[in-house]
Amino acid sequence: MRKFMVVLDDSRECLNAMRYATLRAAHTGAGVVILSVIPPEEFRHWAGVADLMRAEARERIEAHFEVFAKWMRDKHGVRPELVIREGEAVTEVLAQLRDDPKIGVLVLGAGTDKSGPGPLVSHLSRNSAGLPCPVTIVPGDLSKDRLESIT
Repeated sequence: MRKFMVVLDDSRECLNAMRYATLRAAHTGAGVVILSVIPPEEFRHWAGVADLMRAEARERIEAHFEVFAKWMRDKHGVRPELVIREGEAVTEVLAQLRDDPKIGVLVLGAGTDKSGPGPLVSHLSRNSAGLPCPVTIVPGDLSKDRLESIT
């Protein structure tokens, strides 16, 4: 089964990327992989403190994931899978794309503030020729109605 992969983070545009991936998966019979990356700078402390912070980060991600997963299951019949990786976002996104050959589309949300679409969107769109799958960039300010009409 082909899968759409979307990155779960704390950005507003993440919501539109989740919606798009879910609706496309529901309409095409595909799956959804939700990737969350824990940055390494969160753990530059003593070993015991780092382990505790890592566990707390994972719990926070799992709780956030469950909100999206419930909506996906209940409203659209999509059962997402969660992947948590630790490292730099770009590196881990690329690694997950390499590790899971069933991922057919990477879905990213584009930021709407003056600083640009976001570092992940900027980097991956500049280097898209070497990616193992297409990238869909969903505008962060696209309305829910418009998003539903195009999926």
